[in-house]
Amino acid sequence: MAPPLLLLQDIRVTLGSVPLLDGAGIGVGAGERICLVGRNGSGKSTLLKIASGEIAFDGGTRFLQPGATMRYLPQEPDLSAFANTMEYVEAGLGPNDDHYRCRYLLEQLGLTGAEKPANLSGGEARRAALARTLAPAPDLLLLDEPTNHLDLPAIEWLEAELRGLSAGIVLISHDRRLLEKLSRSIVWLDRGQTRRLDRGFAHFEAWRDEVLEQEERDFHKLGRQIAREEDWLRYGVTARRKRNVKRVADLASLRARKREHNKQGEAARMGASDAGMSGKLVAVTEDMSKAYGGRPIVKGLTMRLLRGDRLGIVGPNGAGKTTLLKLLTGLETPDAGSIKLGTNLNVITLDQQRAALDPKMTLANTLTGGKSDMVHVGDQQRHVIGYMKDFLFKPEQARTPVGTLSGGERGRLLLAAALAKPSNLLILDEPTNDLDLETLDLLQEMLGEYPGTILLVSHDRDFLDRVVTSTLAAEGDGRWVEYAGGYSDMLVQRDGGDVAAPEPVKQKAGTRQAALPQTTATPNVKLSFKDQHELKTLTADIEKLQKEIKKHELKLAEPGLYNKDIKAFKAATNALADAHEKLVAAEERWLQLELLREAS
Repeated sequence: MAPPLLLLQDIRVTLGSVPLLDGAGIGVGAGERICLVGRNGSGKSTLLKIASGEIAFDGGTRFLQPGATMRYLPQEPDLSAFANTMEYVEAGLGPNDDHYRCRYLLEQLGLTGAEKPANLSGGEARRAALARTLAPAPDLLLLDEPTNHLDLPAIEWLEAELRGLSAGIVLISHDRRLLEKLSRSIVWLDRGQTRRLDRGFAHFEAWRDEVLEQEERDFHKLGRQIAREEDWLRYGVTARRKRNVKRVADLASLRARKREHNKQGEAARMGASDAGMSGKLVAVTEDMSKAYGGRPIVKGLTMRLLRGDRLGIVGPNGAGKTTLLKLLTGLETPDAGSIKLGTNLNVITLDQQRAALDPKMTLANTLTGGKSDMVHVGDQQRHVIGYMKDFLFKPEQARTPVGTLSGGERGRLLLAAALAKPSNLLILDEPTNDLDLETLDLLQEMLGEYPGTILLVSHDRDFLDRVVTSTLAAEGDGRWVEYAGGYSDMLVQRDGGDVAAPEPVKQKAGTRQAALPQTTATPNVKLSFKDQHELKTLTADIEKLQKEIKKHELKLAEPGLYNKDIKAFKAATNALADAHEKLVAAEERWLQLELLREAS
């Protein structure tokens, strides 16, 4: 057996009085592809920096094969000392390396080499760093979150490029799809120590669960007291993953409903939602177009967003995803065509910049507003410590300033703060950045329980497959097409395959596959005086019905109502069903009249 190119043994690092790495190790041979996994804050990036020689360690040994070439991709590359991206990439070459490869890689990653570092976006800086890392064709590659800030075309290019290399690779990433396609071995870093499995990432979660379940049994056999917080944070992983099996089944049901909706070419009948939800129709666009500087961003888009839809929006950087979000939420108006927003919308946005967090505030005060120890979650109050634990925070972190949290912890905190607020339309812009695999599982679970509508912009293919019911994809030149299902379903439908979906409805370029309902008005049909009066009163009628639904649901929520007064329980149940039925009819009629008014 050939000696390893790189070997770390018994690595120890202590931060203050707390051990971060306590006997960790990793060995990488020629051509090996290893994914390094672990929770945020477990020390993955630290171990990779030690492997690269970037930082020192307190104890243990590091061996690098003499003559072996190694390149390291950091999470935050620094280009400030270079005049342009080409100079930065070429500075990473060895004496016998090919300078032409620098230009080739920059071009493949959408850069010219003339870009000034001060003007680069996060994604552009990451692309330049990837070019610098790959250009020398090293024997060993250490990659820390290489897909962060990359769009889907760049991620898929990187995946193909790495598959074609003969170098040994150690990869840290939250992108499950990338890990599944590239990895052949797993090194799991947990509580300062490493475990290795010589199988691909697809086997990781089942293996991890077996390890944790055996460990929990051993703890109890020894009669040792396990701290409940740590117990939940660690062993709850297995329970959450098993709960998500049901989420997958629920998602499949939602997608089947979406495909049936597309096949029929008419509005799908959806069940009534809880009080506080939006109207059944969240947004309706008809031949909507938007352009900037003569460049079409959206062209001829006709679609309907229904309550409970989970719409994924995908496309390369610059395709107009942010503009499309603003159009669909009424923050911008189209140049042509129309968009109608539904009633009773309450929007919460999670942006990838996490600008809503004050770095000086403590974690607890961020969630409570600093007024008490209670968090308002919908109509309930919960103690901040208990709510924090739902998002994998420890009780002792309650007084930690937000500015000291890791990127993944800030992402969890923003998620916790947003989901505590009442909303029925959730906008998620790249929510998976910096999140570890366990937090992604948690986010998936939270979204599975969310009763409202979700608009998700993401470059994480696996996460899209796990969450969305349909995918709206940029097809170039301002054209957007919606496909039933997740990202993988979209690829199959694009290639002319079948995912138990009907043939697409014939449509003009840029429109959604699902046609408008047959009740849609035809052009040049004017509203009668009676219709105009009905349209004016419908909004008030809808609000009245929503209040009535709320009243009946509060009645049914009374403890012990069924046992105390079964007649009142049945009356409230029947009244609630009747109100829901009237609300659906009123919303459908409102849409018909709005479309008539727009066409007249």
